[in-house]
Amino acid sequence: MSERDKPWSRTLPANVPGPGGWDTIVIGSGMGGMTAAAILAKLGQRVLVLEQHYVAGGFTHEFKRPGYHWDVGVHAVGEVTEHSLPGRLLAHLTGGGLEWASLGPVYDAFDFPDGVRIDFPDNRRQFRENLVDAFPAEADAIDRYLQRVREVAGAMRYYYLGRLFPTRSGGLVERAFAGAARQAFLERTRPVLDSITTDERLKTVLAAQWGYHGAPPSRASFAIQALVTKHFMHGGYYPVGGSARIAVELLKVVADAGGWTRIRADVREIMIEGGKAIGVRMVDGEEIRAKRVISAAGALTTINRLLPVSATGGRWVDAIRELRPAPAHVCLYLGFKGDIRAAGAGSANRWFYNAWDTEAEAWDIGGDADKPLPAAPILYCSFPSLKDPTYDPGPEQRHTGEVVTFVPWERFAAWQGTRWRRRGDDYDALKKRLADGLLEQFLRRMPGLRDHLDFVELSTPLSTDHFVRPARGSIYGLEPTPERFANPYLRPRTPISGLFMAGSDVATVGVIGAMMGGVLAAAAAEPRHALGLLRGLGRG
Repeated sequence: MSERDKPWSRTLPANVPGPGGWDTIVIGSGMGGMTAAAILAKLGQRVLVLEQHYVAGGFTHEFKRPGYHWDVGVHAVGEVTEHSLPGRLLAHLTGGGLEWASLGPVYDAFDFPDGVRIDFPDNRRQFRENLVDAFPAEADAIDRYLQRVREVAGAMRYYYLGRLFPTRSGGLVERAFAGAARQAFLERTRPVLDSITTDERLKTVLAAQWGYHGAPPSRASFAIQALVTKHFMHGGYYPVGGSARIAVELLKVVADAGGWTRIRADVREIMIEGGKAIGVRMVDGEEIRAKRVISAAGALTTINRLLPVSATGGRWVDAIRELRPAPAHVCLYLGFKGDIRAAGAGSANRWFYNAWDTEAEAWDIGGDADKPLPAAPILYCSFPSLKDPTYDPGPEQRHTGEVVTFVPWERFAAWQGTRWRRRGDDYDALKKRLADGLLEQFLRRMPGLRDHLDFVELSTPLSTDHFVRPARGSIYGLEPTPERFANPYLRPRTPISGLFMAGSDVATVGVIGAMMGGVLAAAAAEPRHALGLLRGLGRG
């Protein structure tokens, strides 16, 4: 991607707004922030997006090493075709510039113990058939599960609508019009599955995608489990041109409307005067004013890092601080040379379960450094270069892979605040031990790739903390538990006038969940105009 293709820079263009300031400042250029900014830009606002990283996009961005580049968070996205509201909205915002490629008839392939493999396909009927083929005595239970999924999905529009109202009236709207969704958000997944079937292996299969939201069935809200299932009912997709195209297309909308995205722009705090958000103060002391501020940095980061101490009183702050972040992760970034399709790789994501257990969530990486590491409970493997139809592997057939698993944040917390790539010998030794152990586990699962391996690099939760700054290195923000969804303050409109929140914490988890959080923030900021836009797209 050339520099002229990037609608962002370290500096502002010459035609910045005058003393009156910007219409809206958005803190953070993740999917929620970019969506909110693009919608407001489409409504005629001049929006300034501030990103502390040296590249925009949040978890949608890419990074490079010589000869290779990887995405960091976009592995499979559902609901991006014209048949769904998110797909129509993205097409409208980008003028069709953001295109999506299907991952194929199978988007996720699961390998369980005892040689059991189950494919998750790109259509509802085949999904049911695959489940029934694997569990022929459980057809009725499978149908009951799919019916619950449909009930939750059908009530989500009214649930999101309720999020736009203030705390008390919003709860009334949710109870009156989104009862099925509200009930499912307050139920845990494990008891719901227990009520549907007694087959423990079927329960594991139905909940096997919990890695897409970050909470095991004993803690996860059933609604988030149902929404992940529904999200991929018509398959998984990947951005044509790579995940970086998402930021290019959405932030171009902002720039075309007279706004801008500024990188390496580190916000120290949101400025509050007279109980109202009036702009931001940067780390270097610069003050930038706007009519409103949208924080897309995450709810915990907003109240713990960005609000001045004088504004952190009140029950709403305490209630959000009581919530728990989703788990942290490590990712092994791999570079290959040669025909990796012939060696077993493909565009579908591979999940390797070490046991029939969805509760063993984090890799046990403690213990004696001289002893071999135990196997990680789950490996999630993705091959970005095989997903993008425009990718050119060159004469050496260079390809990329990623291996992800969850880890305990506490194992890395001692190094928080140390310099990136300068964290010390003990940290480097831990990284090498983890990289070697994870690589061997992966190659035992996919041995045909061993001879093609050319590059290996491990990222830890400290990388996530350094570049994105979520609480405790969480890739998914707040853990999607009933306690989170029962919290009345996780709404786009905060109790502080002129301050809004965007992203997954005010909606649901994942790329599209964060996007819907951006939609809610824009709709809360400009309800008459933004809701009119959404009503038009909803009729598509």
